[in-house]
Amino acid sequence: MEALPHETELIATIAVGLSAAFVGGLIAHHFRLPTLIGYLLAGVALGPFTPGFVADTHLAPQLAEIGVILLMFGVGNHFSIGDLLAVRRIAVPGAIGQVAFATTLSFALTRFWGWDVGAGLVFGLALSVASTVVLLRALEARGQLASDSGRVAVGWLLVEDLITVVVLVLLPAIAPLLKPATVGLAGNPDLGALGVILILTFAKVAVFIGLMLVGGVRVIPWILRRVEATGSRELFILAILTIALGIAYGAAELFGVSFALGAFVAGVVVNESEFSHRAAEEAMPMRDAFAVLFFVSVGMLIDPAFLVADIGRILAVVAIITVGKGVAALVIVRLLGGGTETGLVVAAGLSQVGEFSFILATMGMALGLLPVEGNNLILAGALVSITLNPLLFAAVEPLRDRLTRRARLAHQISDA
Repeated sequence: MEALPHETELIATIAVGLSAAFVGGLIAHHFRLPTLIGYLLAGVALGPFTPGFVADTHLAPQLAEIGVILLMFGVGNHFSIGDLLAVRRIAVPGAIGQVAFATTLSFALTRFWGWDVGAGLVFGLALSVASTVVLLRALEARGQLASDSGRVAVGWLLVEDLITVVVLVLLPAIAPLLKPATVGLAGNPDLGALGVILILTFAKVAVFIGLMLVGGVRVIPWILRRVEATGSRELFILAILTIALGIAYGAAELFGVSFALGAFVAGVVVNESEFSHRAAEEAMPMRDAFAVLFFVSVGMLIDPAFLVADIGRILAVVAIITVGKGVAALVIVRLLGGGTETGLVVAAGLSQVGEFSFILATMGMALGLLPVEGNNLILAGALVSITLNPLLFAAVEPLRDRLTRRARLAHQISDA
């Protein structure tokens, strides 16, 4: 009997993508590098710019979107207003100041390169935010997650995540006004049209969030209690995935907000229930698997030839990420009254870019704002900065000791 014809693109993309990521992750771990590097390089190997198997470039981004949804759901599920309030004195103004500084510095660099306003803004925002995954893993590896410095760094990054969520909501709305054809000769968008778009966007977001905070906090815990009562683990996992993906999709279809925001709010609502910890544990394997596919799909966009051909601009980007952001964070922490060690930990933790940068870059390209070369520069900066990040953390203690000795010596000289 003749075998029935069937399509295999989806299976091939998932199977080969995860297999390549597994090998890449093992190699990265062997060399004591973040596994994220291995996943990105696996994507490079499967991309259209390298010989051999090429993954489906249409299916991979859709699978990656599921990874984004589950990542944002996880961020929302770990969001704690109490934790943020405990470090608000440094984390809130510090994160806002550092994002503004890095965005402005990057924007100025792109204007020097001749890019337009929209491309420079997206590029600057992408370089200004750091990877939650890289920071948490670095702090856990050094046993600093529960320390005062670790809590400030996590709170700081949480504020950055919230800023990114707002940007993801606003960017599609203001994108038409940031394109060269709609930007005035002075380089400023039409403020009247921008105001109307922002009002409508915030109104939709407010209605969605209001419904979730009023109805969702009652309905979702009720559903989870009923599912918990069945004693079925698979039904509980299915319920969590349904909440994350269903609310994200519904938010996009009914309210015109991003999948990312819908998933984030769903995570926040689940976090308010008594099942928040179990929800995080049960969703983690699926979240991690699709997050891996997200990083693989991002790696598929990297052109290795570009990394060699444009080394000058890549070094400039890496300098902004590792030096500019790090020094700015250290100075801001010290100005806000934080200790030297806290400043160094925050500086090391933020001197990299990761998943949110990729999400912003992907959206920027989809909206016609960010050129392909901008995305390549962000990806190259991520590869280099994530690779260097363990070295920066290793330098925290020696730098702290040196700065402490200098401060003590200066104090002794002033007393004499």
